[in-house]
Amino acid sequence: MKHLLGLKDLSKEEILKILNLAKDMKLILKSETKKTPHLQGYSAVLLFYENSTRTRTSFELAAKFMSANTTSISVATSSVQKGESLLDTVRTLEALKTDVLIVRHSVSGAAHFIAKNCSFSVINAGDGMNEHPTQALLDMFTIRERLGKLENLKIAIIGDILHSRVARSNIWGLKKFGNEITVYGPQTLLPPFIDKFANVASSLEEAVTNKDVVIDLRIQLERQKRGLISSK
Repeated sequence: MKHLLGLKDLSKEEILKILNLAKDMKLILKSETKKTPHLQGYSAVLLFYENSTRTRTSFELAAKFMSANTTSISVATSSVQKGESLLDTVRTLEALKTDVLIVRHSVSGAAHFIAKNCSFSVINAGDGMNEHPTQALLDMFTIRERLGKLENLKIAIIGDILHSRVARSNIWGLKKFGNEITVYGPQTLLPPFIDKFANVASSLEEAVTNKDVVIDLRIQLERQKRGLISSK
């Protein structure tokens, strides 16, 4: 697996391999040294077209803990402000011998576009309203750690499903383990055809009753072009 673009196309076995490796890495984080040679000699570039605190810091620290040479590009002060296209930026990073690119972009499919047009590895740190695979992997890691398993659970996802790339990645990933997924939110914040991929509850009480896990999502006002929540 050269890239990590989403959970939709990952197999159950690939997800488990990542989660098992994360378990070992957690032990390293609890140690005094917090350092491994896994990425020694490799360069990791963080390219974030959207604001971020937790995701960006998590990736940067993780790369440094694994001994990678890291560079963080601020789009606000980069050549993007002079009209440089995404492909132009990718070509520049490729010429600079980038090994791994961690990218967050407001356009769905941006990470896939980069992966098709570069020779380095691409990690999707969130693309538009499509996927946020590493956040979903962290959710799955937490579920397995707290409940002791990841299979045959009843899971509710509550809130702004329409704009949530985390919800999409969680649905794709969790369904591969035979879990029953229920979603609930205002009708205006539910994606079209969501009923083909998850159960749709008619009330909050119905959504959370007898569930093993409840995932609560914030309302993503920054992605809404108009009011989508009734005042009644």
